[in-house]
Amino acid sequence: MQIKNLVFDIGGVLLTDRSRQMLLDSGLAEEDASKIAMEVSFDDHGLWEEWEKNDISIGSLIYKYRNRYPEDAEAIEWYIRHGEYTSSPRPIIWKLIHKLKPYYNMYLLSNYPDIWFHKHTQYADFIKDMDGMEISYMHHLAKPDTAIYQMLCDRYSLIPEECIFFDDKKENTDAAIKFGMYAETVTDQNWFIGRLRGILYENEKGNR
Repeated sequence: MQIKNLVFDIGGVLLTDRSRQMLLDSGLAEEDASKIAMEVSFDDHGLWEEWEKNDISIGSLIYKYRNRYPEDAEAIEWYIRHGEYTSSPRPIIWKLIHKLKPYYNMYLLSNYPDIWFHKHTQYADFIKDMDGMEISYMHHLAKPDTAIYQMLCDRYSLIPEECIFFDDKKENTDAAIKFGMYAETVTDQNWFIGRLRGILYENEKGNR
C-alpha cells in the first residue's frame, strides 16, 4: 500500500534531548546529573508518565518527587520547572521535513506533559508543516498504549498501513507495527537525516 502519511515523535526525533546536559549546565557534577535524570525519567512509580498523561499537576508531581528523593528535591524541582532547557533544535531535520511536505501528510504522535510541549514547540519550524497531532497530555493516553495510535487515525481518517511512524523508543515502534503502521526506530540524528534524505530522493526521482 502506498505511504501517504509521515508520523513523528518529538523528543529524540525532531528535537535533541539534552536533559543531562542542562543539569550539568546548572552546576551539578556529572555523577549527580546522571542520577537526577534517571530518577526523574525512570521512576518506577510512573510519576513521569502520570505527568505526560496530564493525570497529575506540576505541583503534585514535584511534591511526590520530593518525598521519593528528598536528598535531590531541589535539583529535581529546578529540572521540572525549567523544561525549556531540556531540548535543542534539529534544524537539518526540520528543513528536510519541510521539503517532504508536498509529498505527504504529516502528524505528531508524542508523549509530552502540557507545559513542556508548549515550551519545546512554540518556536519550532516543524509545527507549521504538521496536519495534526495527538499528544499524550491531550487525552490522558500515552504510547505504547494502542488507544493513542487509534485516536490519531480516527481523528484524521488515516489508514494505518499508509503511515510510517518514527520514534526513538523501540517499544513505541513495536506497538505501532502491531497496530498496523510501518514504523522505524530513530537510533540517532545522523541516521534519521539519512533516512529522510532517502525518502526525499525517491519522491523527487519519481517526479522527474
